[in-house]
Amino acid sequence: MGWIIAILFGAAVVLLILSFVKTSQSKSQLEQQVEHMSISVMNEVHELEKQMRAMQLDAEITAQQAGAVPATSDERRVLREMLDLHKRGYSIESIASEQQLPTIEVERMLTPYMTKKAERSMVAQ
Repeated sequence: MGWIIAILFGAAVVLLILSFVKTSQSKSQLEQQVEHMSISVMNEVHELEKQMRAMQLDAEITAQQAGAVPATSDERRVLREMLDLHKRGYSIESIASEQQLPTIEVERMLTPYMTKKAERSMVAQ
């Protein structure tokens, strides 16, 4: 009778240890799934932010060009990239080297957007 109780107690201990191992494995898998979902959501948010920034820049370009001849998609893309770099604080020279354009051309394309910003700051004062 004593041996049977010892065997049952040993089996209970082994089963308890196995349940702890299984629980930790399932928690690990659950944590991995949550991390994967978190990364995918962050990627989607980043893509949405990029699209939103592009839409804002397009809206500003469209508002500036109202009444003018519409730019081609390549010109709009270049202008959008230049305007984005300008809004992030890049210098005209840096933008020109990035876009492989002359500095004068970059200044000419960004002038309407730079004066608009200067006018806003003057109104605030």
